[in-house]
Amino acid sequence: MTTSVENLPVSGTESLPVPTAVPSSTLIQQHSPSSSQQQITPVQRKLQKILDLKLESDKDLIESLKYLSTFFNENSVRTRRSLRSTIEKRSLTLNDQFEECFRVVKEQLDDLNDTVTSMSSCCEDMTQRLKDVKAQTQELISKTTQIQNENQELSIKSKITERFIERFQLKPEELNALRATKDGYLHPDFFNVLKRVKAIHQDCKLLLRTNQQTIGLEIMEQMALHQESAFERLYRWVQSECRLLTNDVPDLSTLLSQAVEALKERQVLFKYVLDEYGLARRNAVVRGFIDALTRGGQGGTPRPIELSSHDPLRYVGDMVAWIHQVTASEKEYAEILLRKLSDWNELTKTIQILLGYITEGLCRPLRVRLEQVLVSQHEPVTLYKLTNLLKFYESTIKQLLPNECQLVQVLDEVSNLSSKMFLNTLNANATRLIEKVDMPTPDLNLSDELRRTLALLKDILDTHSTSMIPFESKRIDFQQIVYSIIDPLLQMCALSAAKLGVVEMAVYMINCISAIRTTLAVFAFTDEKIEMLEGQIEANTDALIGEQASYILLRTDLLDAYRLIEKHQENQGALSYKPGMDMITLKAAMNKFDSYLSTPDMFTMPQIKYLASAVIREKIKKRSVELVCEAYATLYSAIIDQKNLYSNPYSIVPRTPEQIVKLLS
Repeated sequence: MTTSVENLPVSGTESLPVPTAVPSSTLIQQHSPSSSQQQITPVQRKLQKILDLKLESDKDLIESLKYLSTFFNENSVRTRRSLRSTIEKRSLTLNDQFEECFRVVKEQLDDLNDTVTSMSSCCEDMTQRLKDVKAQTQELISKTTQIQNENQELSIKSKITERFIERFQLKPEELNALRATKDGYLHPDFFNVLKRVKAIHQDCKLLLRTNQQTIGLEIMEQMALHQESAFERLYRWVQSECRLLTNDVPDLSTLLSQAVEALKERQVLFKYVLDEYGLARRNAVVRGFIDALTRGGQGGTPRPIELSSHDPLRYVGDMVAWIHQVTASEKEYAEILLRKLSDWNELTKTIQILLGYITEGLCRPLRVRLEQVLVSQHEPVTLYKLTNLLKFYESTIKQLLPNECQLVQVLDEVSNLSSKMFLNTLNANATRLIEKVDMPTPDLNLSDELRRTLALLKDILDTHSTSMIPFESKRIDFQQIVYSIIDPLLQMCALSAAKLGVVEMAVYMINCISAIRTTLAVFAFTDEKIEMLEGQIEANTDALIGEQASYILLRTDLLDAYRLIEKHQENQGALSYKPGMDMITLKAAMNKFDSYLSTPDMFTMPQIKYLASAVIREKIKKRSVELVCEAYATLYSAIIDQKNLYSNPYSIVPRTPEQIVKLLS
């Protein structure tokens, strides 16, 4: 219970009554300078001091009061008087308790001191004994340490030796994998061990750079012996396997491809293996070709190729198609055999060389049969079809074989032979056309020889357009065909029409050239030649136009007058005085011209109807009418000209040139 300040005793004898608290302002007023005459009593001074205290900031006082409140429960005169003694008694009691606690602590410290002293004596005794033992066992410890160091060093050397043997030596099972088995097959781990032998041989080069050169040379020599024996055994095994690859479809295992890849490190053995494989496949291909020619497939399907020897195109096509198929198949087999090779360029080159050797056995039987077929043929179309067929397969097989391959050379030689025979046949035909020239028929139409030659040309160009040879070859072939056929045809037509008249020659040449142009028009590469033919047709058409116009003027008796006017000059006098230019003659001619105006078709040359082209006929008719109108305009201008002294010119030419054009249009 907290005791108020005013109830605490001021002195130790007797408590004094505490005056009521007076505000400081009041005290100040009471003790202001106005009342300075009055003296301040001690009680007032104490009271003022108490009033000036700030109890909330005095922590010690607050703690003291808190502690006092724990045992000062009753605020009475007796308790206030005995407060000092109570506090002193309480302090004494606390000191007694403190002394009792420290006494127990002292006793425990004394016990601890005795124990530590005893332990110190024991430690000193043990230390001394240890020093004595250490002095006695120093030599033993030194030897033990030395032995341990040696043991550790030997352990390290043992591990290094084990690692060295593991890296640079073969295990017994690995040696067994390199050796031959009783059944002649390779051990499944053969190639892995062979790679390890190679790796050891390569690693020995590192030893040669150190101070271990002797052991490095010995291991390299040992690994080299292992490699040589392994490669020798591998070569024998691959050789025996390749000799068994004589079936139509060889069984090329992954193990065989892996073995060929391993032998790539030994170029001589690798070449021998490829030779063995090529020889086996060459024999198989030749045997298959002979069987395809004579026996056919299994069960007679497909039929033997020789049965179609009467049909040259099918016979040759079946042979070269079979060779192309076999070449493509052999390329696939070679790729399977050499699929482990990593260098693509080397792989391609090796396969091409291998295919060239395999297909070399087909060259002689193929050449003999192809030459027999070509020699027996005399038809240009058949020869040209054979040429295109051979060129197509030549270009196709060239994509599989090298250009220097014998099979490609055979196909090239045979195709060139076929092309030469075809051109020789065309040249012979052209020579025959020129040597034996037939006269044109009365209707000025195409001769039978020309029709046959154009039919031959159409068949050849049909074959040319449907052939699958390269574009440039087709263009060159067309030029040769045109040179061999078209030019002799035109020469034959010119020689045939040489003995005809101008009009008949022009009509005949137009018919012949038009037929040639029509034949060429539906084919490629003919633009230049067609343009040349159209130029010749145009020239002959112009000749017919002039002849038709002259024919009309001649039938109307105006031709001489027109020619005279064309040649007349002003210094030669008036036209009316010229012979044949008088009014009577001109009027009679104009009467005939009127007949032409009424029935112009009656004045057409009879040869024009033999023109095969209706377009050209209409063109000649139209252009000749234009020339007649121009001639009439010239006559009209000359007659109505006063210089020519015609008394009544309009009675001679009653129609103007414009009227004539309108009548004839």
